[in-house]
Amino acid sequence: MSQTQILDRPLLGIALMLGFCIAAPLGDAVAKLLYGVLPLGVLVLARFLLQALFLAPIMIVTKRPWRIRGRMLSILIWRTVLHITGIAMMFTALGYLPLADAVAIAFVMPFIMLLLGKYVLHEQIGSRRLIACIVGFIGTLLVVQPSFAAVGWPALLPLGVAVNFALFMLSTRQLAKETDPIGLQVVSGLIACGILIPALLIGASTDIQPLQIVWPQGHTALLVLASGLIGTVAHLMMTWSLRYAPSATLAPMQYLEIPFATLMGWLIFGDLPGPLASLGILITLGAGLYIIWREQITQRQITAEANAQTAAPMP
Repeated sequence: MSQTQILDRPLLGIALMLGFCIAAPLGDAVAKLLYGVLPLGVLVLARFLLQALFLAPIMIVTKRPWRIRGRMLSILIWRTVLHITGIAMMFTALGYLPLADAVAIAFVMPFIMLLLGKYVLHEQIGSRRLIACIVGFIGTLLVVQPSFAAVGWPALLPLGVAVNFALFMLSTRQLAKETDPIGLQVVSGLIACGILIPALLIGASTDIQPLQIVWPQGHTALLVLASGLIGTVAHLMMTWSLRYAPSATLAPMQYLEIPFATLMGWLIFGDLPGPLASLGILITLGAGLYIIWREQITQRQITAEANAQTAAPMP
């Protein structure tokens, strides 16, 4: 099947992205249920170990490439460290914050990506998108303020997740051109286990509470399996959605994760954002969608100019 034929199935891509927007906050809800029941290190290790165990059979059966060497391996190790840190921060934040607040604050990530593109990658960013970044940050601060007043510094953790994930995405962009996504996730999961298992063994001989080894039992073990399975499926749905529909079509849909997180937070934990946080969420949503809209216009202009240059007769 050619790439053109694959991209001719946008409804499937949209359905997969919708599935991701439901699965991702559901996985966060399960992680919130587990926080405090198991040490943080065990939760993070389970996430990566199950990722590798679930995806390795797919990689083997489909004979996907998985060997990564040289510079790409160095980038993958750095990306895995970022991934471990980001998941640990998000799990901790979920232990203190309502689900919708934590997810909404983390959605400052597109603004950070835009600024990194301007100041790190030296991309051309228009003034209107920079203003939208500022507005989006203001919206995020409105979400952070009541949470910070209630729980203190853990309310800032989703901001750290956003910065971390922005750097994670920059690393992923470098790897995506030369690696298979499923093989990448299997190898990344194994590298994470290679980092986390020694850390937990050291923690077991110390009094560092987040690094203690506690084996999940009964109902808790089922929740851990569910967390790993949901996280893995969510990632696959996002990856495959981009195979069937263009990113410009799917990007606005990612913001559906916030209302789904709000619904799940209410149904499972009885949490709803307060008036100030709700206003901040709406501002963040509006600014993020505006940036995506401007990105689409800019990309169309670039494509049109390139096509015009290609079609122009040679002198």
